[in-house]
Amino acid sequence: MLNNLRETLRPTLEKIGKGFASTGLSPNFWTVIGLAFALISAIVYGIGIEYGLILGGVLLLVSGFFDMVDGQVARVTGKTSKKGSYLDSMFDKISEVAIFLGILIGGYAEPYLVLLAITLSLLVSYARAKSDAINIKLQGIGIGERAERLLVISIVGIIGFMDIAVVIVVIIAGITLIQRMIVTAKNIDE
Repeated sequence: MLNNLRETLRPTLEKIGKGFASTGLSPNFWTVIGLAFALISAIVYGIGIEYGLILGGVLLLVSGFFDMVDGQVARVTGKTSKKGSYLDSMFDKISEVAIFLGILIGGYAEPYLVLLAITLSLLVSYARAKSDAINIKLQGIGIGERAERLLVISIVGIIGFMDIAVVIVVIIAGITLIQRMIVTAKNIDE
């Protein structure tokens, strides 16, 4: 859903991209920064410190910001690459697994729900990758892409309801998986 807002936000996103590109740092640098903030967020969730949900959520939001910055810097500088796209995608999955592991270790939600949330989240990404491999584009398809799932975790977690956030992620990831499977199945040419 948030991917569908990109066109509306394009001028603002380009300004952000130009600002970060002016540092001379590569898009891959910003990808690593996003991963670092996600891993720190996961650690904060995992150690269960006081105000951990707030701090972890803020760190996760910062990670999401840098996840957006890397792509904008690549587009603005004309440095988009297969390697950068690959690293971004892999680091996204690593950070998502780390976040859910932190939530699990911190005891913020039932283990079976955390397992279900991460499984469905990875299946949503796998559905897109598999569809891309057969030239069916799924970007923007589904109510719970990665950005939406992590926003739910960070914002609902910040207000103190991580267990509910995980349930919401399970629901929206499950719906998104079904939506992507249907769209792909309808568009496969036999």
